[in-house]
Amino acid sequence: MTPLLDNFFNPQILAQYWPSILGGFWLTVEVALATIAIGVVTGLVLAVVRAMQWKPADIAIVVFVDVFRTLPQLVVIVFLYFGLPYADIQLSPFGATVLALGAVLAAFATEIFWASIQAVPQGQWDAARSLGLGFLKILFLVILPQAIRIAVPLLTNRAIAITKGTALGTAVALPELLGRAQSAMAIAANPSPLTLAAAFYLLFFVPLVVASRWLEGLGPKRH
Repeated sequence: MTPLLDNFFNPQILAQYWPSILGGFWLTVEVALATIAIGVVTGLVLAVVRAMQWKPADIAIVVFVDVFRTLPQLVVIVFLYFGLPYADIQLSPFGATVLALGAVLAAFATEIFWASIQAVPQGQWDAARSLGLGFLKILFLVILPQAIRIAVPLLTNRAIAITKGTALGTAVALPELLGRAQSAMAIAANPSPLTLAAAFYLLFFVPLVVASRWLEGLGPKRH
């Protein structure tokens, strides 16, 4: 066996640590899906609230968005896990990671949805008003369907970028994919477990990237 294969594709080590790394992969998938669900739904709700043009809520949302778009994801995870216990709030590593990444994604999703709402031509509002529709009906029946279609490609790209931060959960002892691979590598004194982890990351994220490309093709065409 060549040194390259022995160091990165050692079959004995791969077979030995396969079950542990597979468990970390499924946990990573759970964290990623929960993060996307929380971030996208929260971002859409906050963008809708902004569309209501209620000044106090608008200011609060802008502050939330600016703070969580600025802070590094690792800082948010560490603060939630180690800081909240001082307020008698104890989160699990899973909960802290999902809540932190979900908040960061929500901040970006809010801006994406809000920009998409504003991108819908004013004529759509005017035409709907001429039919006698009220503000909420116009927003939910006419504007949002178009805005969501505009937002999906950008949102997909951002969701992929942020959910890759699941690996940061190792800072609070979350036994996700990369954390388990690093532990296995240290015990085996061989990087083959990292190769297996990389394969799992590709297995999960490549379909998302392909879906993102496809969704970009469905988006509004520029002339």
